[in-house]
Amino acid sequence: MKHVARLALTALLLASGAAHAQQGEIKVGEINSYSALPGFTEPYRKGMELALKQINDAGGIKGKKLVVITKDDGGKPGDALTAANELVSRDGVVMIAGGFLSNIGLALSDFAKQKKVLYIAAEPLTDAIVWSKGNDYTYRLRTSNYMQASMLAEEAAKLPAKKWATIAPNYEFGQSFVAAFKEILSKKRPDVEFVAEQWPPLNKIDAGPVLQAIDAAKPDAILNATFAGDLVKLVREGNTRGVFKDRVVVSYLTGEPEYLDPLKTETPEGWIVTGYPWYAIDTPDHKAFLDAYQALNKDYPRLGSVVGYATVKSVAAVLSATDDHSTEGLMKAMKNLKVDTPFGPVVYRAGDHQSTMGAFVGKTTQKDGKGIMTDIKFKKGEDYLPPEAEAAKLRPAN
Repeated sequence: MKHVARLALTALLLASGAAHAQQGEIKVGEINSYSALPGFTEPYRKGMELALKQINDAGGIKGKKLVVITKDDGGKPGDALTAANELVSRDGVVMIAGGFLSNIGLALSDFAKQKKVLYIAAEPLTDAIVWSKGNDYTYRLRTSNYMQASMLAEEAAKLPAKKWATIAPNYEFGQSFVAAFKEILSKKRPDVEFVAEQWPPLNKIDAGPVLQAIDAAKPDAILNATFAGDLVKLVREGNTRGVFKDRVVVSYLTGEPEYLDPLKTETPEGWIVTGYPWYAIDTPDHKAFLDAYQALNKDYPRLGSVVGYATVKSVAAVLSATDDHSTEGLMKAMKNLKVDTPFGPVVYRAGDHQSTMGAFVGKTTQKDGKGIMTDIKFKKGEDYLPPEAEAAKLRPAN
């Protein structure tokens, strides 16, 4: 009940009286898995609140107050569609944004196409959302499965490992990530072989049998794409069984604080990961974000904080780029839209509607009883995307 009350208060604060919207306001809808995935979405919410405060304190959108009305999808595509319908038909928003799980992102993308409303997908990572199932109404912010798979495969190709096993949640995100990693690594290293795959259900991993099957295949290296509670169970059981000993592990998202922090002293040593080392990023863009975030929240940011912040900044950028806030006007303004984020400026490519947001790659280690990233490299998003003309061919014909 406390979480429900807090979520309701957040929606009230973000909306700031949106139920009684006035001519001096521009309303935007936002949907996310607040009750299902609070480890990511609570920091995401705080990032949104910071961006919204900064925008409105600076005069809003050409003098009009930006109002964000939030809805909780509970981690269910059906609930996300209900929320989207309410936002568009009842609340009168000019566009929608958000999403975490890839299957929900795809559902919202299809809704945007059917209802002809702009959708900025914040977190969903599946490549399908901008490529095989892409549409004119959907753009995606976060560094995609293909992009991060390319970054990790680049590091994996340098390793002597030839026999690989994979572990990933059995839904769109995990399936598309593993497919991308296998394709990219095999091109870089034709000598590699994938000897085992495990597909545990999301949030219901039985880590013992999964790791027993992986160990029996005797791989040189393991690719992992589990996250949140499933990751903790996998690491704990793997450490107990010694499955990770003398094996390289490449692990997607594991360096993000929301997933790394719960591991504490159980953090494995030397895993190659993508993540967010907020404590080691020395750029003016990130320092300004970090200082403002800590001043407002008395806490350090997570990757969700960056995504929430950049989502609202993207919303504000497209609204500020045009006086025509019809769907057609916003769609035109989204093409090659440049947005300043804590990771530096990104561009929403007109060719495939993917932003050029980059990501950090490094290795896991422990410091003062906590898991952190070391050997960190920032990889620019545009360097890990196909040329726009090629990417455009991956999208359905209109």
